[in-house]
Parts: sequence; structure tokens; C-alpha cells
Amino acid sequence: MELDIQQLIFEFIGGLGIFLIGIKFMGDGLQKIAGDRLRDILNKFTSNPFMGVLAGIVVTILLQTSTGTTVLTIGLVNAGFMTFRQAIGVIMGANIGTTVTAFIIGIDIGAYALPIIAVGSFLIFFFKHPKVGNIGQTVFGFGALFLGLELMSSGMYPLRSLEAFHELTVSMSANPILGVVIGTVFTLIVQSSSATIGVLQSLYGQGAIALDAALPVLFGDNIGTTITAVLASLGASVAAKRAAATHVVFNVVGTTIVLLFLGIFTQWVAFLQTQFALNEEMTIAFAHGSFNIMNTIIQFPFIGALAWFVTKLIPGEDTIIEYKPKHLDPIFIQQSSALALDQAKAEIIRMGEYAHKGLEASHLYVTTKSPKHSEMALQIEGAINNLDRKITDYLIDISSGSLSEAESAKHTSLMDSVRDIERIGDHFENIIELTDYKISNKVVLTEGAMEDLNNMFDLTLLTVKQAVESLDKMEREAALEVVQKEDQIDKMERQFRKKHIIRMNEGLCSGSAGIVFVDIISNLERIGDHAVNIAESVLGE
Repeated sequence: MELDIQQLIFEFIGGLGIFLIGIKFMGDGLQKIAGDRLRDILNKFTSNPFMGVLAGIVVTILLQTSTGTTVLTIGLVNAGFMTFRQAIGVIMGANIGTTVTAFIIGIDIGAYALPIIAVGSFLIFFFKHPKVGNIGQTVFGFGALFLGLELMSSGMYPLRSLEAFHELTVSMSANPILGVVIGTVFTLIVQSSSATIGVLQSLYGQGAIALDAALPVLFGDNIGTTITAVLASLGASVAAKRAAATHVVFNVVGTTIVLLFLGIFTQWVAFLQTQFALNEEMTIAFAHGSFNIMNTIIQFPFIGALAWFVTKLIPGEDTIIEYKPKHLDPIFIQQSSALALDQAKAEIIRMGEYAHKGLEASHLYVTTKSPKHSEMALQIEGAINNLDRKITDYLIDISSGSLSEAESAKHTSLMDSVRDIERIGDHFENIIELTDYKISNKVVLTEGAMEDLNNMFDLTLLTVKQAVESLDKMEREAALEVVQKEDQIDKMERQFRKKHIIRMNEGLCSGSAGIVFVDIISNLERIGDHAVNIAESVLGE
């Protein structure tokens, strides 16, 4: 049989593309159906490492990607919602959850791929309800996954007769480490272990590769998938790097252990195949599931040692933005309204300090364009939003009791301050989005415009800091200074707008640069307004 190389390559890469689109659509659809519950599952059900493993399995099944779960987990560790040790449990669970895709592939329904795609498309295009659309997206992805596999399979079928390929599989049987390297590199290139395992299932199904050659490639796929998380953690926090490193160490250690007992593991998989009369694709799925479950069982008791090793591997202190409130104990509400109000105020001051820190990070992002500053600012904004909800609920609970006139006035003032601080967070988030637009559209601000921005940022930062301090110490002098500074910010904004129009008329500045500049100073002016509101609550105005 003559080998048509072009057809082989086209069917393989086309099939791979459709398969990856299918995985993405299916994962995105499931994620939209689940909504914010994924984050809640990880937040609530990771009280101990065992619960973390279960949460990792559930979330990965819904996301259809272990990397997605690892990235979510990294965010929660950064936010102080989860300890690094709890994260290790979730990562172990993610490895088990990702095997579900291989089991889906093992179900032989490739013949029905096109009608499944048709049903998905019908749900997407003929129903306007978002929920039905999300279900349609999931179904479409499910069908595309099988269509891609069918194309890849037919493309790879002629490989069975290729002498060079046959020699390679014989080499992999004799030297398992070669198989591991091939699996790792292939997954590194494709950036999806589900896709490379799908390819492996197709090859084994076509009889192009033997079981003892396929298994080491499977282990390599598991190592390769960790690289995506490593890439995601570059330039991120220490916690992010540690979570990614844990994923790598966990899979490398697991592969090493199984390679030492490869003969026994191969016999186990062959036993499963005959015992349950599994087809070739499902045999690889069971091998994948067995590997990850055994790996988790073996390493689970050593989570402490794994955490210690990774901490030594990646040293350094991590800056953690804590989403959770520190002062809002419900017991104070029952004991004394005055005491409870003091606790709420202490939490508001913490929230105000975060607002200052977030504005500082957004200023650094404007000047340096470094993504780590925008990530920090957005993380702080998330923490501010969470504290806003928690403090508001706490203050509502306080108001259900009986308050004196002075306490009632303080309560109203604190309620207003929470709202103002939350709005400061919204405005520096706007600045981050404007800077993203500026970077992605290659908008250049003139030196004069950048100097004006820096001056206005410095003054606004000082104003916010003083407003929070005046609220903390209830100092009238500091509050009056905030009012004066806010007046300066207003004048600055008007003056800089005029200067900007002159630059535009002289042709020094483009229209898009002008929009970015004006919007940033407008957001800074609004931040000044909210800072003065906090100061006025101190002055009793």
C-alpha cells in the first residue's frame, strides 16, 4: 500500500485541531453551566487533603482540563483561601479527574459524531436561552471531540505498514524511557494531555503500537501536561510556582515508581483488558485511570514531605492577598453593638489599605507594563469585593439590634465608607483595563502625558492613604487635608485635559492615545471624589 504523506498529515493535524476545539468547547460549556460554583467547590471542600482530592476530581471533570484546575487552585492559594498543603490534594485529584476524557474517548461512538454536532449546533443557534446555549456548546464539543478522533484515526491507519514507525515502537518497548520522552515532548507541543492520550488510544486501536510501548508514552503524557501550569506560573507569585512545581514533582515521582514495576503494571492492564473485555481505547483509559489513582494512593500519605520538598525547591516569602475578613466575629454583635462596630471599622481600614495597595499596583502597571502588577491589582480588587460583601452583611446584622443615636450615626458612616472603598477598587480596575487596551493596541503616550499621569497618580495615592488614615484615627486635620488635596486633583484633571487638547492639535498625540489618557485621569479624579467622601464622614459632613 502506497503511503500518502500529505493526506496522513492533513487528516492528523486537522483531526487534532477539531479534537482540541471539542475539548475547549466542552470544558467552556460545562464551566458556564457550573458558573462560580467551581471556585466555591474548591474553597469549601478543601478542609483537609482528602476532601481536596475529591474537589480536584469534580472540578477537573467539569473543566475537562487538569491545568485549568491547577490555575484555579493557584488563584485560591494566592488569595489566602487555601493553604499550599490543601492545594497539593487538589492537584492530586485533578490528575484523576483528567482521566475521564480518556474514558469518554473509550466509548465507541465515533459513528455518531456528526449527529451529536448537529444537535449541539441546533441548541446553540435556535434557542436564545443562555442555559440551553451552554448545554449546546457542551454537546457540540462532545461531538467535535469524536469527529477529531475519527479523522486522526483514519490519518494514522497507514502508519501500521510503515517500517520506520514499526522500528520506533519496538525501540519504545525495549527502552521505556524513550516512550516517556516521546509522550512528554508530544504533550508539550500540543499543550493537552487529553489530545495526546486520544492519539495514543487511536494508535493502539489501529494495532500500530503494542501495549508495553504505549504505556511509557502514557506516563510521558502525564508529565507533559504539567508544563502548561509551569508556563502559567512564570512571572507569577511564589505560591503559583510551588503549585506548578508540585504538579511536575508528583507526576515525575509517579512515573519513576511505575517504571520500576513496569512489568507488573503491564500485566495488571492486560488483566483488566481480558477480565472486562475492554476495547483498545478503553484499555488505555483504564491504564491512565489506574496510573493516576495508584500514584495518588502512594503519594497521599507523603503530602507533608512533598510540601517540604517543593518549599525547599522554590524558596522565598509569598505575598498573599487574603480575601477572608479577619475581624468580623459574630459573637461581638450579641455582646455589644459598640464593640461590633469597632470590629467592622477595623476590617474597613484593612479594606482601605488594600485599595491603596491596588491603586499602587495599577500605577506600576501603567509605567512598567509588567503583567505581575496587573495580576496583583486584580487580585486585590477581588479581595476588596469579597470584603465589601462580608462587611456589609456584618453591618446589616449589627443594625438588626438596638443602636444608640451615636452608634447609628457611626453605622451609617461606616456603610458609606465601605461603598466608597469598593468604588475605588472598581476605578483602578478600569485603569488596568485601559492599560491592557493601550498595550494590545500599541498606543503610545507622549513623555509629557506620562509625566502628567505620574503626577496625578502620586497625588491620588497620597489622598487615598490620608483618607484611610483619617478614618482610622478619626483625625479632623488629616481629613481636612484630604479635602484640600481632592480640590488639587480636580484642578489637575482640568489642567491636564487642556494640555492634552493642545498636544492633539499640535499632532503630537494620536486620537486613541488621547482617549486612554483622558479616561485614566477621569478615573483618578473619581477615586479622589471617593477619598473625600471618606474624609467628610470623619468631619461629620
